[in-house]
This record gives sequence, C-alpha cells and structure tokens, in this order.
Amino acid sequence: MTGSDFLRLDPRDAPSRGRTAWLTAQIRAAVADTTLSAGARVPPSRELAEELSFSRGVVVEAYRRLTEEGLLVTNRGAGTRIAQVVPPAAQPLRLPEPLEAVEPLQISEGAPDLSAFPRAAWLQAERRVLATATARDLGYADPRGVPALREALAGWLARRRGIHVPPERILVTAGVTGALSLTAQTMRERGLTTCGVEDPSADGNRRILDYWLDELRPIPVDHEGIDIAALQASGVRVVLTTPAHQFPTGVALSPTRRRELIAWAERVDGVIIEDDYDSEYRYDRAPVPALQASAPERILHISSLSKVLAPALRIGWMIAPESWTDDLIRRRWATDLGSPALPQLVLAELIGSGVLERQVRRLRLRHRQRRDAAVAAIRDHLPGCRVEGIAAGLHIQVMLPEGADDADVARRAASEGIAVKPLSAYRFSPGPPGLVIGYGPHSSARLAAAIATLGRLL
Repeated sequence: MTGSDFLRLDPRDAPSRGRTAWLTAQIRAAVADTTLSAGARVPPSRELAEELSFSRGVVVEAYRRLTEEGLLVTNRGAGTRIAQVVPPAAQPLRLPEPLEAVEPLQISEGAPDLSAFPRAAWLQAERRVLATATARDLGYADPRGVPALREALAGWLARRRGIHVPPERILVTAGVTGALSLTAQTMRERGLTTCGVEDPSADGNRRILDYWLDELRPIPVDHEGIDIAALQASGVRVVLTTPAHQFPTGVALSPTRRRELIAWAERVDGVIIEDDYDSEYRYDRAPVPALQASAPERILHISSLSKVLAPALRIGWMIAPESWTDDLIRRRWATDLGSPALPQLVLAELIGSGVLERQVRRLRLRHRQRRDAAVAAIRDHLPGCRVEGIAAGLHIQVMLPEGADDADVARRAASEGIAVKPLSAYRFSPGPPGLVIGYGPHSSARLAAAIATLGRLL
C-alpha cells in the first residue's frame, strides 16, 4: 500500500530508523492542532500497520507512548480514541536531530528515559486526588510532608531498601539537592563546617555543600568504595558517600568497608550522609541494602525518585538520626513551610496502586538493553578502553588509554555535536583519564552513533 487515509500518512515520509517516533509525532501533532479532536477514533493497530507496510509492533508502541502521555484511551469494545482531557502542554515531538545539529546529543548525564514518564497514570492519580481531597489536604501541610506520602514511603523503603522507620521519621524534601542544603545548614548551626566527599564524585552535590560549608575534603575511592584510612586521616566528622552505587565509578561499598565506615563514625562521634544514588537500577548483581539500617543514629539517609519518574518533580526525602530530626524539621518549616502537597498526594497514589513498582521494572529492562548496546558499541569502536561500573545505574565509566587527555576528547566531541563529561571533571586530584557516558535517555542506535564518533576522535 502507498499510505493510509488516516491523517494522509505516507510511509515514504518516515525515516528508515525511528518509525515509531515518527508515527507518534504525527498523531501528537494532529491532536495539538485539533485535526484529531477528543473522542476521535484511531485505526486498530493491525489495520494501520498493514496500510503503512510497518510491522505491527511499530504502531502498538506508538499507541502505548501516546496512552502514557494521556493522549489516547482504550475502552474494551469501543477501540482506541483520543482522550477527552488532553494535557495542555502536549506539543508535536521533534524527531532526534543528527549528531551534527546545533543542540548537542547529551550523553554526559546519568538521566533516565524521561519519555517513559507515566503521564496517563499520573493524570489518573491526580484526578483521584482532586476528587477526594479534603479541605485539610488543601491547607498548609506538615513541614515533614503530607502523612499519606510519608506512610507510602515508609512501606516502599521497607520493601525495597531494608529501612524500617515510622512515617514521622521521614522528612520530604525538594529532591536530594534540597536534602543536602538542609543538612549543610544544620551542620553549620552545629559547628560542623567541614565535610568529606568522595573523590571522584558528583559535581552537583559538591557545589551545594561548598555553597554552605567552609571546606570540602576529598576522600579517595578505590575498587571497594571510599577509603576509610584516608577518611580517618582527613579529620572530618561528616562525610557524604554513595554506598549503593558510587558516582561516577559505579563501585558498591564492600561489606568490609561498610563496617569500617560505621566504626569510623562511632570513633569520631560523626555522621555519614548516605546518598542512596541509583539504588533502583541494578542489572548484574543482587540488591545492595541501604546503609541506614546498620546504624540509624550515625547515618543521615537521603534519596529521591528523580531517576524513576522525573527530576522535575523535585520530591525527595531524608531520614536523619533522632538527635538531628527536630532541627531539620524546624529549618524546613522556616525555609518554605514544606513541599507542595498535591504532588505528594499524587505520588502516594502511585506508590499505593503499584504503578511505581511497575515503572521501575519497565525502566530497568529498557535501561539494561541500552546499557548492553553502549557496552557493545564501546567494544566495537573503542577497543582497548576498559568499561567500569556497568552492573547498575544509568551511566558507565570508560577508561581511556594512558596519556590521553579526557578533557580534550570531550571538547572535540562537543565540536562533533556530542556532549560527554571527562572523568577529570569529577576529580579533586589528578587520576587516570576517562569518560562518563549516560545511556538512559537514548536509543541503542543513537548511542552506537555517538560512541562511534568518540572512537574516531580517539
């Protein structure tokens, strides 16, 4: 067939790769300009696939994406139709630009696939919340967070991270950044103006702590995690660490180091800030339990769902030692009275309904496939470069040949339209050259093309 009467779709307009994105964009654009109005029926997937000479899977996947965005609804016996309530922010999706486009291809961040955000489920949960919200729910919330979310998080953390705390011990924050900011301000109030941080480590976390504190002291990381002897020698009493999945090396803190870290905190009357980074994404190893359960009065646990849902939600949490909790709650109240209540209620709905569990499973499978594609592309195009940190998370660390200038490689990659971060950008001290490649948001083909370009540059 030469095409479909539906939207006058011509398969010759579709790229050879990316047909699903093309079809999704065509339908989304027709909804945005009201060519397809609310209640309009779309063709059965088998029928449209035959008309376009596409595989049925292309149409099924396009319909699935649009359903998640809240643009399509399926009713048994009535087919698939345009939703009655169309999100006002829905806009035509642009196809991925080629690598030489002005906007660089970002493979420098450990971000999730944000196109997989469960829009339809969020909208449904939001409608349920608005239909049942009481006057109390719409008033000023507890600065710790709304009770429904703290109760849902208590169950979530017990099931998935081995943390057993009552809801009143959980403080909802504006993501991990908000938790670190509160922590650093409370540290300063207690006379703790110096903090140990892993070397290498996430630059965003370092910037937040450096804004509030007088000094950050780098603590080396090796194949077992943070170096406890170096931590002891640093003289600090507070340290920020990522024991479940160290950024950017991908190392999990070894059992021996976990015990040594807690013993260090006991000796110096110190506190461990546990950033439970990327704990939901593991592929080739058993779950690593949260450190908090091992020493609740020495560990300040912080985390968020930014890598499972979206960073834009700005919802995270912290669980502090009891001796810190009241100070943190007072500071949260004095800062902004707490996080917005309605998004918290929606998130509580998603946790309670099982949507979040399903989202994690689906993204874990998708990200694992992309991880495998990135590793295969590195093997093909960067022979001799060692890949590390692949067992979990949303990024990999690629060690370059000795003597390579990773910052120069990153600059040349930028001139080719690829944004990649050199490992040296995450270090305090000099070290072996490398690149940190985030694979979560990108298709296998896009990753392979970007990594092939890096191979040519090297």
